[in-house]
Amino acid sequence: MTIVRLIHSAAALVCLMSAATAGPCQHEIDRMQPLVDAVLEAAAGSGPAAAESLAARLHREPTPDSIAAAEKKLGEISSGTIAAAMTRAREADRSGNQSACEQALAEVQRLIGP
Repeated sequence: MTIVRLIHSAAALVCLMSAATAGPCQHEIDRMQPLVDAVLEAAAGSGPAAAESLAARLHREPTPDSIAAAEKKLGEISSGTIAAAMTRAREADRSGNQSACEQALAEVQRLIGP
């Protein structure tokens, strides 16, 4: 029984610590991430295919910029742009800048649509 209490106490402590370290818009980030994941997953499976580039034929790994450029060329949602905005939101949240976090999340919402 003592071990069970110890485990419960440790779990409660972890929950309190994570809540104490959460930034001003962590809740909004947590709410937005599944929406982003769902939109990108749907877009990845339904988008048009493009011809393989010379760099791809030479077995070079794509860069985030080259992926974003290809997606833009095909008229797809840019996963790189969305990821960059989510990163800005997380960085602003960690630094306690709620305004910058909200602006980044607004950009994400604009990019993924309603």
